[in-house]
Amino acid sequence: MTDPDVADSYARDRTFLEPGKPLAVVLAETRDDVVAVLRWATEHRVPVVPRGAGTGLAGGATAIEGCVVLALHKMTAITELSPADEIAVVEPGVITADLDRAAREHGLMYAPDPSSYEISTIGGNLATNAGGLRCVKYGVTRDSALGLEVVLADGRVLNTGRRTVKGVTGYDLTGLFVGSEGTLGVITAATVRLRRAPSVYPATIAAEFGSPRDAAAAVAAIIAAGCQPSLLEMLDRNTLKAIDDWRNIGLEASTRAMLIAQSDAADAPAVSERMSELCTANGASFVAVSSSVQEAEELIGVRRMAYQAKERLGKCLVEDVCVPRSALPYMIEKIEAIAARHDVLIATVAHAGDGNLHPVFIFDHNLAEPPPSVWAAADEVFRETLAAGGTLTGEHGVGLLKQRWLSLEAGPTAKEIHHGIKQVFDPLGILNPGKAI
Repeated sequence: MTDPDVADSYARDRTFLEPGKPLAVVLAETRDDVVAVLRWATEHRVPVVPRGAGTGLAGGATAIEGCVVLALHKMTAITELSPADEIAVVEPGVITADLDRAAREHGLMYAPDPSSYEISTIGGNLATNAGGLRCVKYGVTRDSALGLEVVLADGRVLNTGRRTVKGVTGYDLTGLFVGSEGTLGVITAATVRLRRAPSVYPATIAAEFGSPRDAAAAVAAIIAAGCQPSLLEMLDRNTLKAIDDWRNIGLEASTRAMLIAQSDAADAPAVSERMSELCTANGASFVAVSSSVQEAEELIGVRRMAYQAKERLGKCLVEDVCVPRSALPYMIEKIEAIAARHDVLIATVAHAGDGNLHPVFIFDHNLAEPPPSVWAAADEVFRETLAAGGTLTGEHGVGLLKQRWLSLEAGPTAKEIHHGIKQVFDPLGILNPGKAI
């Protein structure tokens, strides 16, 4: 497709970044389509920007001037689902939640569940090494990726990894491609690990706190007690207020933070009761424990509404710093102090069980990009994160948004190695140029 208006609708993700004008958009339906595009692009030296569902939050799928946008969302086949081997083979356009639903028909589940799981694709999840709510127990996307089919920049097809539980032949090329943000090759199929689904619906609790520090202390207590939650999320006051203004969840004036926890263990009711006790012991003013599937879904629904609620308030610069769990209280307080110092609205949610925070910097809808105060606040958050032993991105990827801070975490030697790897797989530099590294 070359019509400018149509092409523009495929040129951006969910960031505020203004894309370049694509030369064309290709809606790939098969691996051979991808091979043909990349062979042509190599011959004519045309950059290619791979794209899944466009739900990314770091600008990784943002079009650059004169590129071909290679859209993969039409490649939606689950070509194999093996209950005996607990694996599935899927194309990149499969919606994450659809794979999970297909697995549950066989008593299995696909563990990674980013908040966008109902609209994001497996290909996009692989490209960014997406995390999600359940990663506190089951790990991120890389932990469920066994093997890949990848089309390289010159059109050659590379198969990586395995179908087996173990396998150490050669370098871990699967791990290298997962999280590479489309800069090393285009994933056209993936063999992923499935897990046994819980025999009963997970028990869920929601606890309200008068301070984020108390909520963070409860997180530490839950982990230390060996509860092994399958989900452990925290929402700050600004996030809760945004949700309450939109959906009227009955937010109390004294509530400064909420913790949502879930257990899918065989003794989930007992574990949830223990987590409830630990929340109360660490200052929770109120704790709700689900007594039905509907109640559990409603409690989790509060967390999944967070980003949409914030989008109603303005444009969003979404970050996803990650710190050691022990530094979580420190980082939360730092973010609040930074927001006050720069007079910036920051609404934070966290995958608290693994120290992954999402401070969302909200600014005026009418502005094309964040004002200087937002960039200054973001810069402080990133520097404080690194000082606390953390990392710039836990699951969204570097994309374009974090380019300016990359050198703070990755020194010159790491940069040299990254560019050397890029040169091996993409010597002409046509794959998603300017992203990730």
